Amino acid sequence: MLAFFMKRLASLVFTMLVVSALVFAAFEFTPGQVATKILGPFSTQDQRDRLMEELGLTRPVYERYLEWLGVLPGWTATSAADGKPIGRCVRPGVPPEETPTFCGVLQGELGYSTLYKQPVNDIIWNRLGNTLLLAALAFAVMVPLSILFGITAGMREGSKLDRTISVASIVTTSVPEFASGVFLVSIFVIGLGWLPGTASLDSGAGWPIALQLILPVAVIVLYDLGYVVRMVRASMVEVMTRPYIRTAILKGLTFRGVIMKHALRNAMIAPFTVILLQINYMITGVVVVEAVFAYPGFGRMLLDSALSQDVATVQAASLFAVMVSVCTQIAGDLGYMMLNPRIRFS
Repeated sequence: MLAFFMKRLASLVFTMLVVSALVFAAFEFTPGQVATKILGPFSTQDQRDRLMEELGLTRPVYERYLEWLGVLPGWTATSAADGKPIGRCVRPGVPPEETPTFCGVLQGELGYSTLYKQPVNDIIWNRLGNTLLLAALAFAVMVPLSILFGITAGMREGSKLDRTISVASIVTTSVPEFASGVFLVSIFVIGLGWLPGTASLDSGAGWPIALQLILPVAVIVLYDLGYVVRMVRASMVEVMTRPYIRTAILKGLTFRGVIMKHALRNAMIAPFTVILLQINYMITGVVVVEAVFAYPGFGRMLLDSALSQDVATVQAASLFAVMVSVCTQIAGDLGYMMLNPRIRFS
C-alpha cells in the first residue's frame, strides 16, 4: 500500500511539472500579446517593446519559467518611467529591501491579476471556496440519490421500474446544463417566482443565500445524476448474476439480506471510482452553470480570465485544476484497493 501511494505521489509531482511547463509555455511564448493587452490595441510597437523589456519578457523562456516556479530568484528592475522597482517579487507598498528573493509557485506566489487588479492569491481562494460550497451541496445530494436509484434499478433488471429509471437517467444526462438551467429558471423564477434567477451570494439582493443555491445545485445534480445512476445500475446487474448471489438465495436468505450483505458492497467497487471522479467535474467543470446563474465561482473566474487574457490567473487556475484531477484519481485508486481485497493483496 505504501509503495503504491509513493508511486502515485511521484506520478503527481511529475504530472504537475509537465503541466506547469506546458501551461507556462502556452502563454509565455507570445509575450507580445501580453504587452498589447496591457497597453491596448492602439499602442505602437515601440511602446510594446519597451514594456516587454521592462517586464523582463525578452529574457529566455526557461529562465522566466524557473523564476515562475520559484527555483531561481525573482527578476527585478527599475522602471524607466518613474524609477520605481518592478518585477515579479515587487509588492505595492513594500520596501525593496523587504521584498522576497524567491516568489514563485513553490512559495505560494501565483502572480498578479491584470483583470482583477490584485494578487491572484486574493482571488483564487475566495472563488474556490464558493465553488467548493456548490460542489459539496451537489455531491451530498447526487451520491445518495444515484446509489439509491442505481441499486433499485439493478436489483430487478428489465422491470418497469428499471426501464423508467434508465430512461430518466439518459434524458437528464443528455440535456446540456445551459438548457436545463434555462428550463428551471423559466419555471421557478419567471413562472412561479419562488426562486431568484441569479446566485451572486449576496444576501442584500433580497433573496437568502440558501435559496440562491437551489437552482445551481439542481442543474448540477440533474446533469450528473443520470451518468452515475447508469454506472451503479450496470455494476449491480453484473453482481446479481454472480454464482455467490445465487448460492445465497438457495440457502434461504431473504432478498433484502442478499442485497445488503452480499450484493451492495461488491456492486459499489466500480462506481466508487466514477463517483470520486465527479469531484473534478464539480470543481472545475461547472463553468456553464456558474455563467448561467452569475455564480462567483472558480469556473467562471477561469472563463473570465481566459477571455481577458489574464495570464497569471489562468496559469494558477490551470495548475489547480490538474492537481484536483490527479488527486481524485489517486483517491479513487486507493479506495478501489480498499474495497477490492484481490487488488489489495496482489
